[in-house]
This record gives sequence, structure tokens and C-alpha cells, in this order.
Amino acid sequence: MELSGFLLVSLLQAQLGILWSREDAESGAPPETSALQRTSLERPRGARSAPPQGGRLDITFLPDNMTHRVEDSQRYYSWQSFGPDDRRTQDLWVDLNSLHKSQVRIHGILSNAHRQAARVALSFDFPFYGHDLRQIIIATGGFIFMGDITHRMLTATQYIAPLMANFDPSFSMNSTVRYSDNGHLFVVQWDKVRLKDREAEGAFTFQAALHRNGTVVFNYREIPVPVERINSTEHPVKVGLSDAFMAYLPSEQMTDTNQRTIYEYHRVEINTTTIVSGSAFEFTPLPTCLQHTSCDLCLGSNLTSGCGWCNTLQRCSDGLDRLRQEWLDYNCPKEAEGTCEDYYPASHEESTLTFYSSAAPTSSSAEFHDNVVTREPPEHTRMTENAAIIAGVVGALVLVVALTLLAVYYINTHPTLAPPFYLMQRRSNNYWPAMKFRNQDYPSGYGEVEPVGHEKEGFIEAEQCC
Repeated sequence: MELSGFLLVSLLQAQLGILWSREDAESGAPPETSALQRTSLERPRGARSAPPQGGRLDITFLPDNMTHRVEDSQRYYSWQSFGPDDRRTQDLWVDLNSLHKSQVRIHGILSNAHRQAARVALSFDFPFYGHDLRQIIIATGGFIFMGDITHRMLTATQYIAPLMANFDPSFSMNSTVRYSDNGHLFVVQWDKVRLKDREAEGAFTFQAALHRNGTVVFNYREIPVPVERINSTEHPVKVGLSDAFMAYLPSEQMTDTNQRTIYEYHRVEINTTTIVSGSAFEFTPLPTCLQHTSCDLCLGSNLTSGCGWCNTLQRCSDGLDRLRQEWLDYNCPKEAEGTCEDYYPASHEESTLTFYSSAAPTSSSAEFHDNVVTREPPEHTRMTENAAIIAGVVGALVLVVALTLLAVYYINTHPTLAPPFYLMQRRSNNYWPAMKFRNQDYPSGYGEVEPVGHEKEGFIEAEQCC
């Protein structure tokens, strides 16, 4: 028994040793260095991409003719603007002051910070470019980051930005970042916030409303200076929506690793000259390929165009969404060139046969049906086969449990031998990589803050500091 346990542990040691050595070779760091320490983000040379060290995350952009398509085709969103005199403007504004105090939360950290961001959970699935999201990141700079991976270049892409600028809520105790979630509508309001080093020009009050159906509304209550006059040197100034996908490209420096690159595939930009006090913008989501759940709907719907069906993933897509890397990994572009009959030929023939049989029943078709029935295996044969399968599965589970218990027993009773000691020594809570990135040189870098206090139903319980 001891010999069997020793062989099992040695095999586990060899497999883990291969994985650890491969990880250390890719990162170039010593074994005791955690993935969080090895992952960084640096600014690129002469472009807006960032080849980091270790983690290797770049943020680049597709050509201009692909980043401004919404103005031409309105493929993902259609939008309308409303001026101060439009009645619709007053209907779109969400008056947080009229809500009960328990329905509105003031984020104590963001209301007293500069260039900080905090994660907030939504009480509903919010569709953004066809993807359902349950978490967002609110930033002090007048925007919401919608990406899955947090890094310091939050202003680059994947955002909902009613007015992205260098706001500093910490300047005044009257400046707050507050939000509300009623299960159907999530509202973030930057209330009386001022621009960094330009505080004397006045306070801005605006909000972004996220509806459960995917509609996004930008409301502007107080805009003291024209947006086009806001300096974008220290911080980007953007108004609109943006999304991107992550792709893995071969690394030029490390042959055994891939470089993770974020590509912005679409952006909605609003003319900043139209933003004044009392104005509003409403963005309505359009149907996307991702909403189709079958091949027939994917290829035959009149609501979308350019969609392809990947039978392996059971997904409809045009290849430009957040799941693009998986689309490429499973060779879905090749599958998307086919038709539904290529994936379901048997069902098509069966439906055709059923149609002709029901339309003209004959004695020969009845005989054919009788022959099919008589070819079914006897009941006792099927029961014997099922019992054999169940017995095989149970036997395999018992064997696995027995070997596991044997290995645990052997390690606990022989802790000083080389294999158990090696496994215990290499065990670490920081083995799995944490997707966090840092770039101290990026001028508009943001740091994600950890919530202070406790959370209740996705809200951070925090009082405003003075």
C-alpha cells in the first residue's frame, strides 16, 4: 500500500513540477513571486497600446472606419438628443432628492477621492452591446467602466461616459458621487463635482441612467463651462459609449506565451458642443447577433445582419464581441460559413419523411413503421446495459476516492519524505493569477478602491465625510 501511495504522489509531483516550471519560465520571476506582483502595465511608444511586463496586456484600437460606425449604420445603438426646452428632458431626469433616503447611497470613498474607481453590483442583468453584466465600476472622472478586467487605463475603452473629465470630488464637501438601484433602473449621479485645478469655474451635476432593457440615458443639470473648453491634457474628455474584446496574439519577446490585447471594436461619440445645462441623450440598444439562440433565428432573422452560427458553441455572432477569442479558438469563422442544413441534416430528412407520410399514408408506410418498432431491443436487454454502465461509473468513483484517501494518508503519515514535503512547500494561496494591472506612468490612471464597511444587497454602506 505504501508503494502504491508513493507512486501516486510521485506522479502528482511530476505533473505539478511541469506546470510550475512552465509558469516560472513564462514570467521570468522566482517561484516565490506572486502573479499579482509579476503583472504590470506600461505605456507604449508612440501609440495608445501598452505592452506590459509579465501579464502582457495591450490596449489598441481598430481602424477609424470601424470605431465610428454608429453614426453611419447605428449597428449597436440608436440615440436621440434633447435640448433644455424639450419636455422629454424633464421626463428623463431622475430626481434622487425625491427618493427615500434608503434608496440612495452616497459612496463615501469616491466622494472624497480623485482618480479612484469602485466596483458596484447591480440588482439586475444589464445588457451592454449584447452582453449581460451584473457588475460595473464607477469612477470619479464622470464615467462607468464596463469591462471585466480592471486596470489603470480605464478611460481607454469599455465605458459609459456621460462626461469623462478630470473631476475631483474631494475638493468640496458638497461634491458627491451617489447612486440608486430599484431593480429596474440604476442611476449614478456626479453631484456638484469640480474640475481639478479649475475649481473656480463652477460645479458640474450630471447623471447616467442604466435601464433594465439596455437603454442608457445621459442627463445634464449643471454644465457651467462649455465641454469643448475642458482641457484633455491630463485626463481624456469623452462623451459616449465604447466596448472592446480581448484577443491573444503571439508574443514577439516570449515564444511560449501569448500577448493579451484589448481591441476597441465600436464607439459612440457625442458632439460635445451640444451638451449644455438641461440637455439629455437617450441611447436605445439595437438587436445583436448574440440574442439569437438557434441557427434558424441566427441566419434567418431580419433584425440583424452579418450573423453566423457556430454549432460547436451553440452561439450566434458576427465575430465582433467580447467573446471573439473563444469564437476563434473553436474555429467558428469556418463553421459560420455553412448553413443550418449542414449542422442538422438528420432532423431535416426526418421532418421531410414525416411530411410525406402524413400527407399520403399507405400500407407500405405502415409496414415500415411496424418494422422500425420490431427492431427495438428487448426491455431486459436495455436494463442490462444500463445496469452495466451504472456499475462501471460507481466502480470508477470508488477507485478514485480510494486512491485519494490513500494519497492523503500517505502524506500525513510520512511528512518528512521528499515528495510530500515538496508538495506542502510549493502549495500557495497566490498560485492562481489575479487579473490586476498597474501603470504608474499613465497620466489618467485610475486605482480601484476596496469598499470600507460592509455591503448590503450590492450597495456600499458609507456615510459622506466632511
